[in-house]
Amino acid sequence: MSLYTLAIRPALFALDPERAHDVMMAALRQRLVQRALHLTARPSPRDRLAQQVFGMPFDNPIGLAAGLDKQGTAVAAWAALGFGFVEVGTVTPRPQPGNPRPRLFRLPDDLAIVNRFGFNSVGASGVARNLAAGVPASVPIGINVGRNRETTNEGAAEDYLRAVDALHPFAGYFVINVSSPNTSGLRDLQEGRALRALVEQVVARVRGARTGDTIPVLVKVSPDMDPPDLLRSVDAALEGGAAGIIATNTTVSRSGLKTPPTLANETGGLSGAPLRAAANGACRLLFTHLGNRVPIVGVGGVFTADDAYERFRAGATLVQLYTGLIYEGPGVISRIVAGLAERLARDGFSNVHEAIGADVH
Repeated sequence: MSLYTLAIRPALFALDPERAHDVMMAALRQRLVQRALHLTARPSPRDRLAQQVFGMPFDNPIGLAAGLDKQGTAVAAWAALGFGFVEVGTVTPRPQPGNPRPRLFRLPDDLAIVNRFGFNSVGASGVARNLAAGVPASVPIGINVGRNRETTNEGAAEDYLRAVDALHPFAGYFVINVSSPNTSGLRDLQEGRALRALVEQVVARVRGARTGDTIPVLVKVSPDMDPPDLLRSVDAALEGGAAGIIATNTTVSRSGLKTPPTLANETGGLSGAPLRAAANGACRLLFTHLGNRVPIVGVGGVFTADDAYERFRAGATLVQLYTGLIYEGPGVISRIVAGLAERLARDGFSNVHEAIGADVH
């Protein structure tokens, strides 16, 4: 048991979930907090965990998933906590409030969260201002972009392009989010022809915006697709020029939960421990199909070093977490990083890259 789980988490969990999130983000935005975190940060064991991915150096492969720092206000704090990379967003081109509250629900019996935020965003220009005003992060920054609620899928490409235009000076990589369950019709953009056309346009715009420097564009996919549909979607994304795949977004499944249906069946995407098996399965399926053609970023249900190690051995090149941080606290990052290095050494791997896909046959 840690100080977080003994004292801090009970205090935060006594608050409304979104209020607790706002309190945490307000604290992390403070420069004094960021400096204190930086002074107490533990260095990553670089020898086993450092990689070059998408042409960028990653001191360790454990990242913050999109959804926690939607407005890009605390990237320096996340880096100081020990994350090897940070993903901001989802960011929409124009500001929008998202869905009405309440829209965030804890399922403690399942170590899970249900959210239906609906891309609440200050907009791409607002996030750009936040990133420009903040302390520069010492780790790669991904920016996850989506369309506005009122935009039709037929006009979605222009939304993604507007977001890219505003944010490209700050992005180490972009993520096209077509898999959130909380924006009506968005997941239809995962269909092959629509997705290929969208990715092609975003990739072309990114290349036009950054002369002499190619910024990678990734696509985040849903865990709720049947395997053939998932593979068709991923193939279309790669044909359009995607440099990687993020597997996976939240799920609409509520299978096997301990939480009573009155709470578990709240509309929204479920993240956390119940998603672990599906996310591992998606990683394994994609690595079997793709091999080393492009990196896979594994996300969903990562709470421990064993969870992370299993995801690498299932085919992930990088791993992200969100819900694990909420339940385990900031110390979880250093525990996962240290534990991952120990497991790699135990199994004779000199670098995490050697473990990628080790369990996929």
